[in-house]
Amino acid sequence: MTDISDPLAHEENDVEVTDRKSYAAGVPAVLVSMRHGLEQMGPVRTARTLAKLNQRHGFDCPGCAWPETPGHRKLAEFCENGAKAVAEEATTHTVGPDFFARHAVPELLEHTDFWLGRQGRLTHPMIIRPGSIHYEPIGWDEAYAVIAEHLRALPDPNEAVFYTSGRTSNEAAFVYQLMIRAFGTNNMPDCSNMCHESSGTALSETIGIGKGSVSVTDLEYADLILIAGQNPGTNHPRMLSVLEKAKHNGAKIIAINPLPEAGLLRFKDPQQVRGVLGEGTAIADDFLQIRLGGDQALFQGVAKLLLAAEDAAPGTVLDREFLDRHCVGFEQWAEHIRAVDLDVVVDATGLTRSQLEDTAAALISSRATIICWAMGLTQHTHAVATIEDAVALLLMRGMIGKPGAGVCPVRGHSNVQGDRTMGIWEKAPESFLAALDREFGIDCPREHGFDAVAAIRAMRDGDASVFMAMGGNFLSATPDTDVTAAALRHCALTVHVSTKLNRSHLVHGSTGLILPTLGRTDKDIRGGRKQVASVEDSMSVVHLSRGGLTPASEHLRSEVAIVCELAQHLFGPGHPVPWARFADDYDTIRDAIARVIPGFEDYNARVRRPDGFVLPHPPRDERRFTTDSGKATFVINELYWVPVPEGRLILQTLRSHDQYNTTIYGLDDRYRGIKGGRRVLFINPADIDRFGFVAGDRVDLVSEWASPDGTVELRRAEDFRLVPYSTPVGNIAAYYPETNPLVPLDHVARKSNTPVSKAVTVRLEARSELDCGPEMSQASSPESAPGARGARGTRHHGRPAWWA
Repeated sequence: MTDISDPLAHEENDVEVTDRKSYAAGVPAVLVSMRHGLEQMGPVRTARTLAKLNQRHGFDCPGCAWPETPGHRKLAEFCENGAKAVAEEATTHTVGPDFFARHAVPELLEHTDFWLGRQGRLTHPMIIRPGSIHYEPIGWDEAYAVIAEHLRALPDPNEAVFYTSGRTSNEAAFVYQLMIRAFGTNNMPDCSNMCHESSGTALSETIGIGKGSVSVTDLEYADLILIAGQNPGTNHPRMLSVLEKAKHNGAKIIAINPLPEAGLLRFKDPQQVRGVLGEGTAIADDFLQIRLGGDQALFQGVAKLLLAAEDAAPGTVLDREFLDRHCVGFEQWAEHIRAVDLDVVVDATGLTRSQLEDTAAALISSRATIICWAMGLTQHTHAVATIEDAVALLLMRGMIGKPGAGVCPVRGHSNVQGDRTMGIWEKAPESFLAALDREFGIDCPREHGFDAVAAIRAMRDGDASVFMAMGGNFLSATPDTDVTAAALRHCALTVHVSTKLNRSHLVHGSTGLILPTLGRTDKDIRGGRKQVASVEDSMSVVHLSRGGLTPASEHLRSEVAIVCELAQHLFGPGHPVPWARFADDYDTIRDAIARVIPGFEDYNARVRRPDGFVLPHPPRDERRFTTDSGKATFVINELYWVPVPEGRLILQTLRSHDQYNTTIYGLDDRYRGIKGGRRVLFINPADIDRFGFVAGDRVDLVSEWASPDGTVELRRAEDFRLVPYSTPVGNIAAYYPETNPLVPLDHVARKSNTPVSKAVTVRLEARSELDCGPEMSQASSPESAPGARGARGTRHHGRPAWWA
């Protein structure tokens, strides 16, 4: 077991490659959950805390956004990664002024994200002043004054950037966006920009609302479920119990992914006898091992086969009544799809013609079909087009607005969908802005603000100089790490509202502030009584979250309180927004939300129901589509796919099983057979041979991207161990944030501006004992071929440019 008191102990461990798992969860998941709880919280705190996780009178999981089954709660309503997330937040370890006095920022930068996160909960507001290398304590009022002074000194409110992570509650998100807009800007990048922005864009264009249309019950009773670009076993483990129910009810499940994932092979529910003593449940009936970026080709190819089947037997495939009454653009779209070349589809997907035909047959025979997806679809250049073509498959069969059918984008963070509903969006619609103006007597700006990529560019170029983050780890979450770090350092002020130490705190502006906040598990007392917050899950259900633990420090404040108190310092007395009342009574915030946002009427009463309430969804509820035409739209997209250049590979970034987003819980990936490290590269054995390496060799990754002006940009990430794996030839995978430096800032999805983290062109360079520095060598030119096999590299890897 790693001794976290020794900061470098885990960093020198050699990676051990073990057998991959053929199932998810089971007894090992229980044991790992308990180990994390005991290490971080102790036995009594672990038992008390986990007993409240995702329960009606408990708190919402700070991990993923997967919903609870309506009307039902298990005794243990959490998964392994949820237990890890709670252990991280409810830890008894603390990081206070004495810690920062002992550790200078340059020293802290030497440590990994894993070590930083393991140090514990932040306890005091801290500031690092110009020229200093140590954070020091600061009072809350002085901290607010520093922020207000910097904001008021800006020539233009648009020179400030306000980031939001997905953990923020509805109430905190609402007052945060209200403060930002009252200040005069729409610069509100958020974590959606890096993940499901492509989903929201595609769904808004096709069905008129950027949210999924299905419920847990729909999944349990679907005939057919396609799961594309998603790894539920690691990223949304509680989904597996729903898929198990669907299987027992007769559903067919097709997994579409470049890598085989344990959770889609077999699920052993540790709360069922068959999951402990038996074999569990096989989840996927078919596994389509698709090439990176080939999903759009799959959807178009299958659509062509469906049209051919309809031509052969008119009236047996298409839902003509649905198409005529509720859709627009079908005939033009169908003409385009009929011209698709299936030979190209086979090349683009790496699948066989038989696999395409079997998938089409499954869609034809299904009476209720759901398509689920996650980052494997959203982080491509053609992500929006891919999702629009997936929606078209459902529309042609009338699979929207009927039981057991619809679209299911699975959100990755616990309230990322709720934040967007509350107005955390740089392009909020006029109806929302006008409602804010009427309710509060303010004048919201109408000019669209910066998303995440645009915000980094603005800070880099000197067009923004104040950065504030409500949660998250912006540096580690965003692409092009060197550029992002330089952009943050270019700021006059950076502010992070956080529960725990992370790398973003260490790459700060001239002045840097860390404001410690309550977590989901913490009791929130304001105005002399316990406050409750609310969140929205991935299926539009809004429910309460009630923390119960004594906070780690008396100096912690809730996100709501931090925003409202800052607003009072920023705007002074007499401001039309009742900031003081909002800070002390969250019911008053919910009353305001009820008057501003449709669907939240009688918010305070409805959210206190045992399971909360479901927000309206016109396509699901009444087959009403709020697009420009008033109908569901077939969008014509040219087929695009990602060929592998000669001598190169296509990289996708992904999570290990021991992390959640940028939070690293440990150094193992049990399902993929990795133990004791993270700098590994999953690669097809044929590619290892083709490039003259052997399994276990250490390599550097060099990404190549042609910018719009034709310049080939190079980026480097060093010292990865080659691990033979079942992945398509030409496609490789490695963990982020270690590979985020390879993702070009300007390589983004069309329409959504989401970074293309699932299709990075790279080459491999052999390491030698001396080849450990951070500088790009002369051999790193675009024309150089991958080096022949060299000597094994050392464990040391050079520091990136932003490290210094």
